[in-house]
Amino acid sequence: MDVSGKTIVALATPAGRSGIGIVRLSGDGALDAAVKLTRRDRDFFAPRKATLVELRDPRDNAAIDKALVTYFKAPHSFTGEDVVEISCHGSPVLLRQVIDLCLSFGCRAAEPGEFTLRALAHGQLDLAEAEAIRDLIDAQTTTAARQAVRQLGGEMSRSLQPLKDELLNIIVVLESALEFVEDDLPESQSEEVSRSLQEIAAKTLEFADTYKAGHLIRDGLSATIVGRPNVGKSSLFNRLLGTERAIVTDIAGTTRDQLNERFTVGDIPIHLVDTAGLRETEDTVEKIGVERARGAMADADLVIVVLDAHESLTEEDREIVRSAEKQNFIIALNKIDKLPSRDIDRLASAGDPALSKFRERMVPVSAKTGEGLDDLREAIIQPFTTHDLSANSFLVTDARHYDLLMRTHAEIGESVEALSQNQSEEIVLLGLHNALRYLGEITGETTTEDMLTRIFSTFCIGK
Repeated sequence: MDVSGKTIVALATPAGRSGIGIVRLSGDGALDAAVKLTRRDRDFFAPRKATLVELRDPRDNAAIDKALVTYFKAPHSFTGEDVVEISCHGSPVLLRQVIDLCLSFGCRAAEPGEFTLRALAHGQLDLAEAEAIRDLIDAQTTTAARQAVRQLGGEMSRSLQPLKDELLNIIVVLESALEFVEDDLPESQSEEVSRSLQEIAAKTLEFADTYKAGHLIRDGLSATIVGRPNVGKSSLFNRLLGTERAIVTDIAGTTRDQLNERFTVGDIPIHLVDTAGLRETEDTVEKIGVERARGAMADADLVIVVLDAHESLTEEDREIVRSAEKQNFIIALNKIDKLPSRDIDRLASAGDPALSKFRERMVPVSAKTGEGLDDLREAIIQPFTTHDLSANSFLVTDARHYDLLMRTHAEIGESVEALSQNQSEEIVLLGLHNALRYLGEITGETTTEDMLTRIFSTFCIGK
């Protein structure tokens, strides 16, 4: 992606009708475009001051709209270049007209994430901070948004800097020994270097270990509801969502295809899937639904097996539980409103002593009355909440960052092993230089152009 030269333009607000729509320009020609649209002199636009002005079509001088135009003079702007933001009324036709006129002035349509990429190129922020902008826009919960804001504020970079400094100090010691000392490092100095490297590796691993919680906050988890027909899967699906999303009838096989919706439990986004009842069937459409249900079951982070607590277990129920044993699962004992007793131990057996080993995974619930719903929500997230999910501690949320931290840890470990075997400084330094490079890739110091292209292709165009 070329981030130099030509002025870019894009809609910075979501497409569609709205009260306000913002067209953003960045580059040397941004102010010139504003001058042509408004027929005003360049000096008319004071930096960092929103000015109400009439927009006109230069071709026939016809009025387009009255808009607020704000000029940010380089380098005191988001991208580090001249930036102009035009706040118009949010008519898609009007906004398209403004953008088309800017294109006719010689501007180019911005690519996804190009404004942020230009900010990165001009040193306005590092790569981890740039990625935080995307995460903030995509945040599904308050905690996810707060984590993104902390990263945008440079917390990731500040957390990594001491590790990079310590690693660089050790590299300098080893490089000096390699350059100026004919003999190997003294044993005492070698032991000191080894201890320091082990401490850096431990800190790196400690930081990487927060990814499980960070990933959960950022991306959430997928939970698939399964069970034989008429055990109340769709009713439970609707109850968890708080809306009548799935069709519910007494007819077995009503749900023939999977339904997908999102909701949150605490600060964790849940991708919830309702599936067709699992049974043998000759109905072609239902058979496809059953196959898809098994596929969704295999792909899920958590399987919610729904059993009818009012009925004796069937062989189909047992087979579904056996299939779910291969992964994370809980059992929702539904329809407890039909029972005279709420004795959990009796319900846990569900008429089958073989299920008693899953006592801790069972949650009595009524999709009809809502009884036990809070317990079920808690049970859904319980297997995944081994870390503090509050916004009080900074967490690694990006898979790319986690991978690079683990690579850093592995390279330092290999260097420590090489040092313990009295291998040459060149071998030890090879791993340490790789480790330093991996840490640099997190903040963009050593990231390749191909990697930048892949990262910024996930951004929205106006950012």
